[in-house]
Amino acid sequence: MTTPAPTPLAFRHALGQFATGVTVVTVEYEPGKIHGMTANSFTSVSLSPLLILVCVDHRALMFPFLHEQKRFGVSVLKEHQQALAEFFAQPGQNEDVEDRLSIRFRRSPSGIPMLDNTLARLSCRVAASHVSGDHTIFLAEVETVEVSEGQPLLFFRGRYRQIASSQD
Repeated sequence: MTTPAPTPLAFRHALGQFATGVTVVTVEYEPGKIHGMTANSFTSVSLSPLLILVCVDHRALMFPFLHEQKRFGVSVLKEHQQALAEFFAQPGQNEDVEDRLSIRFRRSPSGIPMLDNTLARLSCRVAASHVSGDHTIFLAEVETVEVSEGQPLLFFRGRYRQIASSQD
């Protein structure tokens, strides 16, 4: 008995069963101009050296910016920051909406922009990139790490979620 090859839709559905955190990758593509992209294709790679990876679709506006700048920030979103995730998931980012959402950035000592008031912030420098299918895997060395209190925003089965309170 043979099984049919998985379709892209079946593959996407299967991977939707894996809960992930939600991050926003940020890059300064021109002086004072910051672009962000919501990403859940993010993971740690190594503790020595400190490495992470993020996968970026070749059609994403972020793709050429990362390729050119080679430096970026990663902000891990808190449970109440779904509006930020949705904003940065849009290809174009409207400054009026950015102001309404009170989006603020902080910079690492080397000047990399990251979202303020998030669960964690990493400043990174691209160490390597690998084209794979319709995405490029950016492997990056972590330069700085900041952690704050709170609970994460999650993504599961195509929806944003939160960790449920434990019933003691």
